[in-house]
Amino acid sequence: MTASEEQTEFDMIDKEWPMSVGDGKATRKKRPRILAITTDCCTGCAGSPACIEYCPIEACMFWVTDEDHPPFGRIEVDPYLCIGCQKCTSKGPDGAFLDGCPWDAIEMIPTDDWEAMHGIVLPDSPPPPPADPIPTSVSNEALASQ
Repeated sequence: MTASEEQTEFDMIDKEWPMSVGDGKATRKKRPRILAITTDCCTGCAGSPACIEYCPIEACMFWVTDEDHPPFGRIEVDPYLCIGCQKCTSKGPDGAFLDGCPWDAIEMIPTDDWEAMHGIVLPDSPPPPPADPIPTSVSNEALASQ
């Protein structure tokens, strides 16, 4: 499977709010050595996920509705955008506690392992973003106040 075929399959997942807004400074310049993945422990923090606030990449972390159990859902990580910074996790270097996921539902795995599981090779640069992935009138703070 080529990267473009995998991207097409991944694009079939609708990225919903809340999602990471990013800091406008971090960008993916090369293929990271590790990627964030969410485990089955992800509860989406009842629609107010802590992890996405720490992600520096726009639209990298996003909500996916659990169609079998609405209004529940979970957070997913876009492997084409993840830079492997570990800001979304609650465990930093040498087991230091950080502010990310309070449920330890995010793991960092070697990119080579993720690629082997999915049968693709991730490109160095992410694909171009959609025309307007984040409406200018929406922000995580605005969503949190709802």
